[in-house]
Parts: sequence; C-alpha cells; structure tokens
Amino acid sequence: MIKIILMIDLAEVFAKEVVKGIMRYSQKYGPWSFCRMPLTYLERKGIEGVLKWAKDWGADGIIGKFEFESRPELFLEEGIAVISQDFKGLHKHVPNMTGNYLKAGSMGAEYFLARGYKNFAYYGFENIIYSRERAKGFEARLAEEGYNVYQYQHKKKNAPGEMWFYMPSALGQWLKSLPKPIALMAANDNLAIHITEACQLAGIRVPEEIAVLGVDNDETICNISAPPLSSIAQGAEKTGYEVAELLHYMIRYDLNDFHDIAVQPTQVITRNSTDIYATSDTLIGTALKYIHNNVEKNLKVDDVLKQVPLSRRSLEKRFHKVTGYPVYEYIFNLRIERFTKRLLETDDSIFEIAMDLGLNDSKNISRQFRQVMGCTPTEYRKKHLVNKKE
Repeated sequence: MIKIILMIDLAEVFAKEVVKGIMRYSQKYGPWSFCRMPLTYLERKGIEGVLKWAKDWGADGIIGKFEFESRPELFLEEGIAVISQDFKGLHKHVPNMTGNYLKAGSMGAEYFLARGYKNFAYYGFENIIYSRERAKGFEARLAEEGYNVYQYQHKKKNAPGEMWFYMPSALGQWLKSLPKPIALMAANDNLAIHITEACQLAGIRVPEEIAVLGVDNDETICNISAPPLSSIAQGAEKTGYEVAELLHYMIRYDLNDFHDIAVQPTQVITRNSTDIYATSDTLIGTALKYIHNNVEKNLKVDDVLKQVPLSRRSLEKRFHKVTGYPVYEYIFNLRIERFTKRLLETDDSIFEIAMDLGLNDSKNISRQFRQVMGCTPTEYRKKHLVNKKE
C-alpha cells in the first residue's frame, strides 16, 4: 500500500478541497494510507526531522507546505516523491502546487470594471507569492484601461490570534483616505474580512463606499462577514486530483520527471459585499440593476429601454461610457458568466442551462461560449472539474 504524508494546513478551505481531490484519486487507484503531519512538526524538527520520520514510517511520498528556505529536494535524494505547496516562492528542484495567481487578479479587475468602477485598491502581503502575483494581475489589467491601484501591502504575517483589525489602526486610516466609491480586491477571504471588519469600525459602508472581493470562496468566512463577501472560486479539488496523479507517477516511474501544477480561478461568486454598481449615472445604475436581476430571462435591449426614460441611442452611449460595453454585449457576457457558474455547480446538461439563461440558439451555444471563454462548455467543465463518476 502506498503511504503518503500530508503536511498541509487543513484549516484552510483551499487545502480541504485539494485533499478531496487527492482522496478521489486514491479511491480510484489506491487504496493509499495517509499520515496527517502538523506544520508545527517542520517548525520544531526542521526538514531533516521530517525526513527521518518519513523514512522510519516508510513513506512513499509527501505533499508539504515547506518553508521557502528549507530543502524539500532531500526527499527525492532518499527516494521519496515530494510535491511542495508554495508559500513565499517556488522551489526549483521539486514540483510545486501553485496557482494561476495573475489570472485571479485579472479576473477581479474584469469583475469590477464591468460594474463601472473608476477607483481601485488592493490589500495583501508583500512577501507571499499568491498575494504578490494577484496584485500584479489586478494592477496590470487595470493599467490597460488607464487606472492606478491604491495598495496596502503588509511586509509580514501578523501573529496568530492577533485582533488588530477590530481596533483603530493604520488600515482603517488608509481605508478612510481612499476615494469613494472604490473597488477593493483582497489577496484571500481571510484578508477580505479584515476589510469589512475595519470598515465597520471606521463607519465606512460596504458596498456603497467600498466594494470588497476576496479569493478562495471559503463559504464559512464569506458568510460570517457583514455583509457577506463576494469571492473568486478556484478549482482546488481538480488540482488535488492532478497532484495525486503526478505523485503516483513519480512513485511508480520516475522521481525526477515532474512539472508544477497550478490551480485555476473559475468564477466570481457574488454576494452582498459587491452587490452594487459604481456610477453617478443613476439611470445606467437602474439599467444595470435590472439586467443583473433579469438576465436569466430572455432579456432584450428593448426590455432595458422600458426601465429608463432614454432613447436607444442615449442609453447605448451612456451605458458604454460606464461599462465599456454595448448593452447587448454586456447582457451576453453576463449570461456566459452565469452559464459558467451553472456548469461548475450543477450536473444540468448544456442544453438545459442554455434554455434557462435565455440562450435560445442552443445550436450555436458552443461557438458563442468559445468566443468569450476560449473553449467549449464541455471542455470548460472537463478543465475545471474532477469527474464525479470516477
């Protein structure tokens, strides 16, 4: 029986989803035996102590959250397959479980741009790779549209259990200093809830003054927040399956034949923390609200026109100024966004989802979907989901 050490933080929703994927693979190709090793073991014993324990237990592989200064390649030298979950950077001599962080940042920027924002901010950690790269992706996409990003970057993590964000702080002063309304992306959901809590203390309204978006879609954290947090969901379970697949290959065939595996952001889950449209044009705000509330109907531009006292020409001109899109294209892109959400959250057929979202030309849905997402609906599902029947 293959024996695997899991040295990852199972308190994180991301890690739990990764482990689901690992378990799914092991159920299909195992059985495997697992040892859950606390991260504190590495802190107390060092990499040599973890390696000694692994050899004594007869481990075949380890998936670990190693400190960047440690040397996980020592496991390969002892014939033990290893995959590192990156933290401050990528290890050069072993495969890394990492993320498409730039894409997540760009996705956050696209989301806020579509809601008409002109002011943007980012909150994260300067020396942690996922935070740094998400900031880059966010900033780069907004720079393409001519916008700058206000940033608040911690240089190191705060001590466990510290409650500074419930007290008057530099963060609260920074939030007060920002132009309003503003769209703020945080590096993850834990940091996003710092923002909503600091806003409560500072008397800043969310989302009216600051719209807040996290990453990971940790439903517990998102729903504890007041208001509930919008967040970028990730395909962590599929990543876990791929990690197990690579580890199995290394154990059976070649410890030195490996590649990095990146989790992909899949979609933005909208909750109350971003449920607003940042525009001083109240008529376009009315139009946007109507579109978002009715997009799952067979919505036409004429239906939107009935909601505002504007000619079609005036509506199109003002709508494009706020969103950057013609009304029809905005409706279509929003339908595709909802379509991708249904693809990942349900087992409904592509035809059923298309009909529900007013995409009546089901014969062309694959072509239309490809125009926006770069692949067919079937390919998108396969790319982001583990086959539940496996």
